[in-house]
Amino acid sequence: MPLRRVPGFRHFWMSRAASGLGSAVTAVALPVLAYRQTHSPLMVSLVAACGTLPYVVFGLIAGAVADRTDRRRLMIVSDWLNAACLASVPLASALGVLTGGHLLVVAFASAGLGLFFDAGVYGVVPDIVGKERLAAANSSLQGTETVVRIAGNALAGGLILVFRPAGTLALDAVSYAVSALLVRAVSRGAYGPRGTDSTDGTDNTDSTVGTAAAHGTAAPPPRPAFAESVREGLRFLRRHPTLRVMTVVGTLQSFSGGAIVGQLVVFADRGVGIHGSDGRIGLLYMAWSAGGIGGSLLLPRLRRRFAAFPLLLGVLPAGALLGLAVVRAPDWRLAALALAAWGSAYLVVLVNTMTYSQEVTPDALQGRVNTTRRMLSSGLGVPLGALVASALTVRLGVRAGMSVAVVAVALAAAVVWSVQLRRWVRK
Repeated sequence: MPLRRVPGFRHFWMSRAASGLGSAVTAVALPVLAYRQTHSPLMVSLVAACGTLPYVVFGLIAGAVADRTDRRRLMIVSDWLNAACLASVPLASALGVLTGGHLLVVAFASAGLGLFFDAGVYGVVPDIVGKERLAAANSSLQGTETVVRIAGNALAGGLILVFRPAGTLALDAVSYAVSALLVRAVSRGAYGPRGTDSTDGTDNTDSTVGTAAAHGTAAPPPRPAFAESVREGLRFLRRHPTLRVMTVVGTLQSFSGGAIVGQLVVFADRGVGIHGSDGRIGLLYMAWSAGGIGGSLLLPRLRRRFAAFPLLLGVLPAGALLGLAVVRAPDWRLAALALAAWGSAYLVVLVNTMTYSQEVTPDALQGRVNTTRRMLSSGLGVPLGALVASALTVRLGVRAGMSVAVVAVALAAAVVWSVQLRRWVRK
């Protein structure tokens, strides 16, 4: 059955498209507003940092909350709170009380609420489409996210002129409200409250205990404390040999993404001669994003032919070579082509890792295991990659700074191949 005919998936897909478009606009409008409000480059950097900090602060907590509650309700509440959070900016601006501190709180809170929403998503998507369609579903969602991000970034400039930066954030608030309504329209069938934290998905509700007692059988164990619930997710990730390795690989891949995107403007200026406000810089960003779309179309086909781990044996070395082609490109056109190809390999690795994690993780642990992965990749890998690349660029030049991304992918390839070789030797 095509994904568009799977009950609930179309509404869910539409909710992600609506929310993603609004977020892409805000990604441009919020830094612009922060700079106009304070005239401080430091404030712009702090706003960007507040967008990633929640992954470190709330990563483990969000996953445990999602696994201990009704995931659908968590997603709806997160969307409505995000709508209210963003709507506070144009309201404060209209009243003349908007401050830089307000913008920092909004950036942090909006990213944090988005993390709680995503913690619910990891368990909801397998419920909607089934684990056999996960690769196609995740690719469709990631591809759509990339398309709307390109469209939102392109629209943002015009919207800022028409509505001003603060007014533009009101559009994102509306997009979250639309997303909440669409998620609410998805059938509740598979979204029952999680009455357990056990890895086999056993329901530990009071009615279950009563039934067990009535039949003279042992009652299921009580739900563990919150801290133990968090540790349970960490233990599963640590003890699953393949998922543990793929999490390391995903973090290295995210490190490379932070390095390449974080230095792309500098690379355009000092590496391929695109200076100042030259519009060709936008083509480089579009090439990277277009590669992501290509990767989302490619992954389902690859997963039909290769299992998740063997797929990495070929894609990671190819990604390292493509990254080297970007770094060594003497001309912006060649750099754009290599960026598109590298972006495709980049997304294949990340979505393949996410899909595998959802496939092997018990339903009761989906939120904890997958938000931990994301905490390591988005919360640690991306900013660390940007920081290391930036430091190397200052000391050794932009091509040296960009090369750290290639080294990270090559290291990920070496990790995967060393594990595979050990498995072959054991056989």
